[in-house]
Amino acid sequence: MQGKWKILIGVGALVLVGGGVFASIKYSQRDIVTIQTGKVIQEDLASVVTASGEINPRTYISIGAEYQGQITDILVKEGDHVQKGQLLAKIDSAQSASDVAAQRAALDSAEADAAASKASAAASEEAYKAGQENIATLKATLNRTKADLDRYESDFKRGDQLYKDKLISKSDYDQRVAAFEGQKAAMAEAQSRIVQAEAQLKQLNAQFLGAQAQYVGTQKKIAQAQAGLNRSSDILKKHDTIAPIAGLVTYLPVRVGETVVPGVQNSAASTIMTIADMSIVTAEVKIDETDIVNIKMGQPAEITVDAIPNKTFAGHVIEIGNTAILRSTGLAASTSNTSSQEAKDFKVVVAMDAPPDEIRPGLSCATKITTATRKNVTAIPIQALTSRTKGDLIPDKDKPINPDPATVKANKEESQGVFIVKGNKVEFRKVETGITGATEIEVLSGLNPGDEIVTGSYQTIRTIKNGAVIKIDNKPPVKKAS
Repeated sequence: MQGKWKILIGVGALVLVGGGVFASIKYSQRDIVTIQTGKVIQEDLASVVTASGEINPRTYISIGAEYQGQITDILVKEGDHVQKGQLLAKIDSAQSASDVAAQRAALDSAEADAAASKASAAASEEAYKAGQENIATLKATLNRTKADLDRYESDFKRGDQLYKDKLISKSDYDQRVAAFEGQKAAMAEAQSRIVQAEAQLKQLNAQFLGAQAQYVGTQKKIAQAQAGLNRSSDILKKHDTIAPIAGLVTYLPVRVGETVVPGVQNSAASTIMTIADMSIVTAEVKIDETDIVNIKMGQPAEITVDAIPNKTFAGHVIEIGNTAILRSTGLAASTSNTSSQEAKDFKVVVAMDAPPDEIRPGLSCATKITTATRKNVTAIPIQALTSRTKGDLIPDKDKPINPDPATVKANKEESQGVFIVKGNKVEFRKVETGITGATEIEVLSGLNPGDEIVTGSYQTIRTIKNGAVIKIDNKPPVKKAS
């Protein structure tokens, strides 16, 4: 019986000793933190901004109706390729064609009147010039007659004296008197002819000026008729829809027999069709406001189109918007009364370098814009990066009981860095970072390739303290059976 008790007492003692040892081990491991680690590596790094949007042509034109009327013919269909200047559709033009014919007839009549007025003015001008020449001839005749009159007058006066002196006969005297009187009559007749010719010349001049005025009037009528013809012809041309650019017919909402009207916004009856120049195809995407500052003109991009799976198309940035767009409404932030705290985007246009033939406007797409690249840089996983205040890095035993305000403020200053493994402990290391890749971030200073750092778990990185004792467990997590 005593031996039995001795055995029981011995077993109890062993249990107590084992429990004490187990409790001692557990107590010593109470502050050990289990972590995952990784190595600081050297690699090529690219910073990429991802955004979604839709495919659109760089240039497209919505062709509206320029004249009201019924569509009589549509010469293309949606999806057709057209050339610049090609006739696309026709609008009923019977009335406008009649107006053109009437204006052309009016122009022909005005031109005929002008030709007749021009001929009349030319004839009047010739007659006026002939009258001027006749007056010149008459004046020369008058001058010659006056000279003869002066000669006959002298002869008469000399004969009169000789007759008084009875040196000539009566018949000779009478002959001289008759010659003198006859020359005076000739002089009067010459003067009368000049007066008559001058009166006739004035009449010819009036006729010439009238013909000229009539010709000028017909020129004005020609200009008016030509303007009317041009206006009517322009209206007639507007009945024909002509392609302003070469491209693809992407939208054709009307049918033959429908009536179209010009200048009515947001009306289906004002748009005949849309032509897109598919030689330059773009992806219009919206970039988050936090990323837009990194987007630059010409940056390379990769474009994927939902309708064309398993293919990636190269492109480059050709336009960067300067107006913030509210994410909830799609309106410009400057025109909205919504709170400025709402998330905003900016439009960025990426041109496809070699658009495929099957691409269509309006297709959904996604882009990856490479904003920066680095070759052979020091990099760490993004999740390894954390931040701590200066106060967090001070051991509890070294913290002052009643710190002054300056110390409290200084201890709130944050620093970004990582925890590196030092033996069985970790140490916070401040780092300076560069560009951010898909899963890694560039380290400019503070780490060297090969350094072992804490990479997980997320909760551990958030809560681990500087100098904590660690246990490394890099085994992949075991999936639980469903």
